[in-house]
Amino acid sequence: MDFSELINSRFSVRKYKNTQIEESKLIKVLEAGQAAPSAVNFQPWHFIVINESHQLAQIQNTYQREWIKQAPVIIVVCSDHSVSWKRNTDGKDSADIDVAIAVDHMTLMATELGLGTCWVCNFNVDKVSELLELPKHIEPCVLLPIGYPDAETGVKKRKSLSEIVHQNKFGNTFS
Repeated sequence: MDFSELINSRFSVRKYKNTQIEESKLIKVLEAGQAAPSAVNFQPWHFIVINESHQLAQIQNTYQREWIKQAPVIIVVCSDHSVSWKRNTDGKDSADIDVAIAVDHMTLMATELGLGTCWVCNFNVDKVSELLELPKHIEPCVLLPIGYPDAETGVKKRKSLSEIVHQNKFGNTFS
């Protein structure tokens, strides 16, 4: 599929088939994250693949929605604040931005491969850190459940361009 078709067909999957993911497809998804650009090419991410039933159940329990228990794999995407680029003027840490780009690459590759994902940030970060025994400078940012979708989606609701695009005239462009 072409890129426009790909980005318009991707949706947040909240119902998965009871089917395992082929290792070759999972590797392609991980490679897509690896290929993502990052500030100063520091690549401040770690991808932790959770697919063993006992570990999967523990990670799934950090997010209080039943549908996540259907996903055969969860990739815990973490930012590494010890290596991320920080802006000199105000110290802004680029880790979250870099991780977001990597996750976006992964979700689009999954879609191309016939897999589905759902970006989850509303989980118990402390519990995931504890379960995975993460050091303090590694932050779990995203749970990325991945599997074969068991349902199609409807039309994605999007704001119009006139609501989100602004012409900067060095004045107040927002009202």
